[in-house]
Amino acid sequence: MGKIYIEERAVNLAHYIIDSGDTVRGAAKKFGISKSTVHKDVSERLKKINPVLALEVRKILDENKAERHIRGRNGNKIKVQSSKK
Repeated sequence: MGKIYIEERAVNLAHYIIDSGDTVRGAAKKFGISKSTVHKDVSERLKKINPVLALEVRKILDENKAERHIRGRNGNKIKVQSSKK
């Protein structure tokens, strides 16, 4: 039961990230699990379960990683603006 659950979770996480373009942090929040678990599921476990799906998720995660400095800057800008009010 446990191994099957983990494999299903990894596949579900992969589909969610591909469909939504969400980050590891966002997927973790949506599924109620830790970022570490999401990362391990989609980076390590998924390669063994479904290598093609793993590559698709890797593309999304790489895009998110490349854009994270922009999201961080925008988040900081919003935080500063709200503290001035």
